[in-house]
Amino acid sequence: MKNNKKFLIALAIYKEAENIKKLIMKIRLFAKKETILIINDYSGDNTKQIINKIRDPNIVLIEREKKLGLGTAHKLSMFYAIKKKFDYLITMDGDFSHDPSYIPLLIKNAGINNFVIGSRFIEGSKSDYTGLRKIISICGNYCAKKILNISLNEITTYFRVYSVKLLKKLPFNELNAEGYSLGVKVVWLMKKINAKLIEIPIHFKDRNKGKSKIPKFQIFVSFFDLILIFIRNIFKKQKFYKHNKTYILNKKCSSCKKTYFSLKLGNYRCLVCNKKL
Repeated sequence: MKNNKKFLIALAIYKEAENIKKLIMKIRLFAKKETILIINDYSGDNTKQIINKIRDPNIVLIEREKKLGLGTAHKLSMFYAIKKKFDYLITMDGDFSHDPSYIPLLIKNAGINNFVIGSRFIEGSKSDYTGLRKIISICGNYCAKKILNISLNEITTYFRVYSVKLLKKLPFNELNAEGYSLGVKVVWLMKKINAKLIEIPIHFKDRNKGKSKIPKFQIFVSFFDLILIFIRNIFKKQKFYKHNKTYILNKKCSSCKKTYFSLKLGNYRCLVCNKKL
């Protein structure tokens, strides 16, 4: 662990029973004692049972009773890192597209004012995507880079390290998108908050087993959201917080008894069960 700092490794998963045990075992080769947070949207398979059988004291499982989406899962991982006073949050996919062998390099580049992302589009990197998916991935990242004037070649992947100090300042009421859109918006906010943006080369692999859970139309939604970010930046100054009221971590949900509420359209909603505060 870097300078005795606390790292949280978060996996947002849905129907990953075929991958999850092997993935955890491989993460443990490179992060032996770090806490692994697994947020599992109700999968209707035996994912929960597989995780519980591993009996690793440093694994935390949050089981959500229905599919609430990738966006709220990532917000929940951020709130967990803040509430439990971690120094850094590492996020990665649960399908082996992000190789755990890169975790030490991510940790090495972590810093209190840094944002680190595993990149498919810099020297030394590689991607297994082919055909249309490869074209969409390249074009999507290129457009986001140019439209938002961000000095990164990779913006959409969720293989990342966040400084929790920076996460505490974000306007979470503006982070209500799903999939790629939320990922791009967070990178944009990291730029606006003057984080040091760092790319490390990775080999991005096609999923090991199972099928992608992100709907195809999400690509078009993400492009629309990208334009909205650009337009909003012209007319409105971005807001950040010293005392952040866009989330609440000390109130217990009357339904699921968890304590992770995010502000959305003027109401605080539980990120575990979606109930209003």
